[in-house]
Amino acid sequence: MPVDRVIVIGGGAAGFFGAIAAAEANPEKSVLLLEAGREPLQKVRISGGGRCNVTHACFEPALLVQNYPRGGKALRGALSRFQPRDTVTWFAKRGVKLKTEADGRMFPVTDDSATIVDCLMQSARDAGVRLQNQAPIVDIKPLNPGFEIQLKSGETWQGDRLLLATGSNPQGLRLAQKLGHTIEPPVPSLFTFNIADGDLRELAGVSVASAKVKLSVASQSPLEQVGPLLITHWGLSGPAILKLSAWGARLLHDSHYRASLQVNWLAGRSPEQIRQWLAETRQENVRRAIATIHPPELSRRLWRYLIQRANISEDQRWAELSKVQTHALVQALSACMYTVQGKGAFKDEFVTCGGVRLSEVNFKTMESRLCPGLHFAGEILDIDGVTGGFNFQSAWTTGWLAGQAMSQ
Repeated sequence: MPVDRVIVIGGGAAGFFGAIAAAEANPEKSVLLLEAGREPLQKVRISGGGRCNVTHACFEPALLVQNYPRGGKALRGALSRFQPRDTVTWFAKRGVKLKTEADGRMFPVTDDSATIVDCLMQSARDAGVRLQNQAPIVDIKPLNPGFEIQLKSGETWQGDRLLLATGSNPQGLRLAQKLGHTIEPPVPSLFTFNIADGDLRELAGVSVASAKVKLSVASQSPLEQVGPLLITHWGLSGPAILKLSAWGARLLHDSHYRASLQVNWLAGRSPEQIRQWLAETRQENVRRAIATIHPPELSRRLWRYLIQRANISEDQRWAELSKVQTHALVQALSACMYTVQGKGAFKDEFVTCGGVRLSEVNFKTMESRLCPGLHFAGEILDIDGVTGGFNFQSAWTTGWLAGQAMSQ
C-alpha cells in the first residue's frame, strides 16, 4: 500500500492552493509539494506587471463563466462552490486585503505580487506542507491504489493521492497522457497582434478608452470585442485585442496568425453619428484646419494619422472637406481595416488554451474519471480565461476543490 500522502506536482498558484487546502482540511494527512524550478510561484510573482491580478470582482458564477473561452461550462458548478468572493475571504483571513479597480480587476492593496507569494508560502508552512524545489518529475507509476513518483534525481515518493498542477508545461501534459488522458493540443491565448503599418507603429503608446474591434479569420464568423485599445511598436494590444486573441486562439493558430481586423476607434458612436459630428464641426469651423479639431475620445496624434488615411492633408480647412473625403474619414474612424500578420507576446503573462480534456475530469472533486486518485488543477486543464484575473480564479477554484477532495 502507498503511504497515506498527498503529492502535488507543480508549485504554481493551483498547486499551492491545492496543497494548502488538503493540509488544512486534514492535518493528519502528509502533503508533499514538488516544484521543478528553483523558486515556486514565479508566474504569480511576475503577473499583473508585478502587482498580481488575484481575481475579478464578478460574484455571479453564471456571469463569471462568460469570461472563459474554453472551460466556462465545466467551471459553472465549480465556481458555485469556490468563487471570487471566497478568494477575497481566503486571503483576508490571512491578513491580505484586496482592492477592486474600475474595470473589476482585484489586486492586493500593496500593489505588490510579493504579498500574495508570501501569503501562499506562509500558509503552506503553517499547514505543514513540505515543499521540495528543483524536483523535476520524470515518471509516474500507478500502483493501484496510489502512485509512485520518480524524480530526475533518482529519488522516489509514494502517495495515495496525486495532484497534477503543472500548467502548460509539456512534461506535465505528457504525464497526464501516460496516465490515460486525452490532451487537447495547447496553443497560445492572450497575445497582441502584429500589424505591418509603419505610420500606426509610430504612434506606439497612444491608447483609446473604448474601441470596437472585429476579427475575421478565413471564412469563419467574425469575432467582436469592445474595450481599451493600445498602439504598440509592433501593432495593437490592450484588453480589446487580448480578449479577441483568447476567443480566436485556435482559429488564429490554424490560420498561422493571418487575419483581417476592423477597428472602430469611436466605439460609442455609430457611423451616422460620426458623420453628423463631422458635418456640425465643418459648419462651425469653416476656416480652421481639419487637423486642429478632433473628437474628444482621440488624441491629436491619432486624429492626424486617421485624417491622413482618408487622404486629407494637415493644412486642409474644414470648408474644403469634400463628400468623398467625408466618407473616407467616416470609414477611417468607424471601420479602419488592418491585416494581422502574426502575434506578439503579452508581457510575461503567457496563457495557453488546450490541456487535459474536460469531459475526463469530475469537476466536483477535480478527480480523473479514468485514473482513481489522480486530480487536476489550473492550466493543465483545457481551461483559459480572458485577461482580468479570470485565469488565477480558475486556479484557485480548481486547486481548492482538488485539495478538499484529496484530504478525505
